[in-house]
Amino acid sequence: MTEQTPDTPLQDENHIIAERRAKLAKWRESGRAYPNDFVRENTAAKLDEIYGEKTREALEEENIEVSVAGRMMLKRVMGKASFATVQDLSGRIQLFVTRDSVGEEIYAEFKHWDLGDIVGVVGTMMKTKTGELSVHASQIRLLAKSLRPLPEKFHGLSDVEQKYRQRYLDLITNDQTRFTFVARSRLIGSIRHYMTDHDFLEVETPMMHPIPGGASAKPFVTHHNALDMELFLRIAPELYLKRLVVGGFEKVFEINRNFRNEGLSPRHNPEFTMMEFYEAYSNYTSLMDFTEGLIRHAAREALGCETFEYQGRTLDLSRPFHRLTMVEAIHQHHPGFSIAQLTDAIWLRQKLADFRVTVSPTAGVGTLQMQLFEETTEAELWEPTYIIDYPTEVSPLARRSDANPDVTERFELFIVGREIANGFSELNDPEDQAARFLEQSKAKEAGDEEAMFFDADYIRALEYGLPPTGGCGIGIDRLIMLLTDSPAIRDVILFPQMRKE
Repeated sequence: MTEQTPDTPLQDENHIIAERRAKLAKWRESGRAYPNDFVRENTAAKLDEIYGEKTREALEEENIEVSVAGRMMLKRVMGKASFATVQDLSGRIQLFVTRDSVGEEIYAEFKHWDLGDIVGVVGTMMKTKTGELSVHASQIRLLAKSLRPLPEKFHGLSDVEQKYRQRYLDLITNDQTRFTFVARSRLIGSIRHYMTDHDFLEVETPMMHPIPGGASAKPFVTHHNALDMELFLRIAPELYLKRLVVGGFEKVFEINRNFRNEGLSPRHNPEFTMMEFYEAYSNYTSLMDFTEGLIRHAAREALGCETFEYQGRTLDLSRPFHRLTMVEAIHQHHPGFSIAQLTDAIWLRQKLADFRVTVSPTAGVGTLQMQLFEETTEAELWEPTYIIDYPTEVSPLARRSDANPDVTERFELFIVGREIANGFSELNDPEDQAARFLEQSKAKEAGDEEAMFFDADYIRALEYGLPPTGGCGIGIDRLIMLLTDSPAIRDVILFPQMRKE
């Protein structure tokens, strides 16, 4: 059969909408507009799963009655018999509608229904002469009117900005978009089950903080009228989760929304989802093993395998993840930079100047190494790689290494050139933490908007005793980008932040 295409841009959209409103007015006059009593009992995918392999003769003999509902995406009107295709979340199924089966009045109305209308159908399962599974309608009802025409290229919007602004339209017209967000939901569910299966307790912590903490980021600021106090939208749940470990919740996690007042990019949205988890009597080495297992589990749940294509390149999660220090990683990817040079502050400053990177006059070797790493090496880490032993000066919440107090027991996991996770052995020495908060406060007074505040209550909690603890945050949006082959973070967030139209 041939397909009726949606309304074309050659037609004036306002004229189309006016015509559809006229149809709606006539429908209202009938007293049957927007019914709410249709009962759907079957979905397209389930019908195909159960009856797709049956023969035409078997279906005719069994006379199986079903009821389906969905949005009408295709329609071919003929004389006394017509075909249409309806779409629900699970997929599409064809309808066979005849004047004799639904009645002359309803059939006449059906011929004037539009693509995008939502219909409910009761009928029996059948197969056409070409073998396509269909529902032979005995009843068909208009359930909701689409007053606006679907886009001409209804297999997917070509205007990227329209995709994000009108996500509902993108979901209607784009199979891949629906797949991505169904996969997102299932992935988060599988991660939650993985955590609870490993005896982690899921908790909820505040989204409005009197003091922003847990990350180096510029917060969003709001005001609570009744308390007459300034509050900050959460940039990370870390300090609250560690308070819970102090309280005796030894294994906790939270799948949380964070808010950071930062720019937009293919990797950044000011509102995003992370999972943070903390385990008493653990450290950053065991956290790396656990995180590696969790990510492999997510890949198996999403894709059924650990080796797959991302943006045209193969990615293999089955092999042990690499572990390199920041200096080792820079040197490995840029052999022309010697280890001696990478520990020389003067050389680092000159090299960053060559890359036109702004450098603070007070930055130490650790900060300079991190800036050079971000400029030259981060994007090249395609295979899963843990960058370990971060400089202490850029890790205010991580425990110092016993072997070298200039670095911390911290890692960041990079896959396809993006940071996916950040974890460390937690700093549980209250006096050391207080001193580092003071350093952060001085940096904030000097103009660093992303430096941390001094959190006296958190210090007080540590003074009651935080056991040796490991903690990690995983970027859920970036992980879903990876496992759904999505190039930009806005592709995996249903309603990303946009400028006003």
